[in-house]
Amino acid sequence: MNLEFYKYQGTGNDFVMIDNRTKTFPKENTTLISKLCDRNFGVGADGVILIENATNYDFKMSYFNADGSQTFCGNGGRCAVAFAKHLEIINAETNFSAIDGAHFSKIKNGIVSLKMIDVTEIRVQEKTVFVFTGTQHHVELVDNLDTFPVFEKGREIRNSYDEPGSNVNFVEQINNTTFRVRTYEKGVENETLACGTGVTAVAIAMHKLKKTNSNLISLPVEGGNLEVSFSEENGTYTNVFLKGPATFVFRGTIQI
Repeated sequence: MNLEFYKYQGTGNDFVMIDNRTKTFPKENTTLISKLCDRNFGVGADGVILIENATNYDFKMSYFNADGSQTFCGNGGRCAVAFAKHLEIINAETNFSAIDGAHFSKIKNGIVSLKMIDVTEIRVQEKTVFVFTGTQHHVELVDNLDTFPVFEKGREIRNSYDEPGSNVNFVEQINNTTFRVRTYEKGVENETLACGTGVTAVAIAMHKLKKTNSNLISLPVEGGNLEVSFSEENGTYTNVFLKGPATFVFRGTIQI
């Protein structure tokens, strides 16, 4: 069977995109998903995204990590919106469903702004913060992010959490509104060039720690620049938006 796919990336977070409205893709086949994501023997990606039909929504986004596990992905969500526009499912705005609930998004000139879930529970420890932004995130401020051992420390911290583990974000403050981020992602089990749910967690964590008093945060990542905005009242974060580019890379077919 030949599978048609599209490749998209959002600040270097890259995805195999599949139009699965006909329900032909065997999404229970985690071995196949891992093979598609393999950078040596497959297409190569951080994850696989299926666009599917949904009642009361424009579409459903189903996201799978490179190991076949299912979660939500912020940059993946933004790329899903760009792909849905290419498929002419949507125009400039959309409401779609995902594993963590409903999302609103708008797209203009290749820039996708995605509404994330509200954040109410934030665990602050001595030097770290844990935030759920659609998936689990550990946030930790460090010095000299350029030389910090992201892979080694990230893997150690990721595995210190009970299953399903946690993504791990290392952060260096640049100024009052800018925080540079490098992320180790569970499911990929490596550092990625960007993580949308990760920078969202960082923005909220830095505000919670009073490292910033702004509700508009710039977040340089290894693959480019992202932006997070939010409203906060009594420790609850609402109207959380993740904004950045979502770019088509190529289209192809692969035999599965």
